[in-house]
Amino acid sequence: MGEAKKGPLRVQFDWKIKLEFHGASVSSDGGLFIYRELDEALGLTGFAETMLWELRIGKNTQHTLKALLRQSVYSRLAGYEDTNDADRLRVDPTMRRVVGGRAKERFAASTSEIGRFETELLVIDENLAALSGLSGVWIDKANQRAWMKELILDLDSSESPTYGGQEGSAYNGHFGCTCYHPLFCFNQLGDLERAMLRAGNVHSAHRWREVLEPVVARYRERSIPKFFRGDAAFTNPELYRFLEAEDFFYAIRLPANANLHRKIERLLTRPVGRPSLKPKVFYHSFQYQAASWDRPRRVVAKVEWHWDELFPRIGFIVTNLCWRSRKVVQFYNKRGTAEQWIKEGKNAICWTRLSCHDFRDNEVRLQLFALAYNLANFVRRLALPRSIKHWSLTTLREKLIKIGAKVVSGSRYITFQLAEVAVPRNLFEAVLYRIQRLRLAHGPG
Repeated sequence: MGEAKKGPLRVQFDWKIKLEFHGASVSSDGGLFIYRELDEALGLTGFAETMLWELRIGKNTQHTLKALLRQSVYSRLAGYEDTNDADRLRVDPTMRRVVGGRAKERFAASTSEIGRFETELLVIDENLAALSGLSGVWIDKANQRAWMKELILDLDSSESPTYGGQEGSAYNGHFGCTCYHPLFCFNQLGDLERAMLRAGNVHSAHRWREVLEPVVARYRERSIPKFFRGDAAFTNPELYRFLEAEDFFYAIRLPANANLHRKIERLLTRPVGRPSLKPKVFYHSFQYQAASWDRPRRVVAKVEWHWDELFPRIGFIVTNLCWRSRKVVQFYNKRGTAEQWIKEGKNAICWTRLSCHDFRDNEVRLQLFALAYNLANFVRRLALPRSIKHWSLTTLREKLIKIGAKVVSGSRYITFQLAEVAVPRNLFEAVLYRIQRLRLAHGPG
């Protein structure tokens, strides 16, 4: 019976098939080596360790803060969003090598170790503050390898559905669910500059300054054009004054009202003649001062007539740009890319998986998801050849990270035999070559 249990399993539909299990020498995440290589080239997790406070004492510490942070980030990259997965991942040969340290010779951190790291070490004030600013530090390191000609910031909120009695969760009428209401700030390259977890029932612009101000401060000395975009939730004279004082150009959606409609009254009459299938679009620019504003500001209006609609579609944008009205509207419309990046964070990184009871624990989880998202985006924008640069983060996870690998251990080397299906050897080699160029051009870290 003992021998039979160790033998291969058989299936009835094809007698030639034998099934064997070699979990200790097989990995499903061989593509993580690409991310680990870029991590090392930019000096990301290595530098992160210097920002975190080590509170553990004694000689029984199994893994360094750097190793624990790597395991938290890389497991999320590979789609394992819960710490419960750590007990299986700790023996995974790929995870052990990318984590490094003692994990290479023994095992990576267990579920209990990762749980204590995320809910005891990282939740203290100093570490949570460092973690919140770490995304910006990583972006600065990535930008040293790629020249940024301009800066465009998009501020937007989203929902993270909650279940049960999680601290801070509340019903949000706009999203129609019980949730958290996080706030995100992206740049035009798709990097997540900063994120903040908030209670579910707060306004979309609640605590905008705490998110935006640290990002603006990091770029204050950069002599490049700087822009900001926001939807109607960020219609706030305090925000206008802040951006103007920081020499930012902005385009922010303005909710319609009777006074604004009077400014474009001549455009609200349906055009004469047979309506065309193609919408007729008109633009108008004027000076406007709301009661809460300290001075008049430029407002751009867009009026769009559709042949099958009785009333026009009207939109207003407050801006300090001196461009033509059409160009201002086109620039604002690109704000929709931030919504796409939020969707990528939800689908590829699963950053809505905030399942802890304590609000502070979920704050830590969101920041770890943000780091995983940024590392994935760095690979996309810095290391991918042109032929696959259009891949989404979900596609990268399914085709690049999820490469099966068989591990062969020798006296001197450990060989990972990667499956050559979605990503062939020459494509994998091209990605490594681009990372090597980043390393040689600027030195490690």
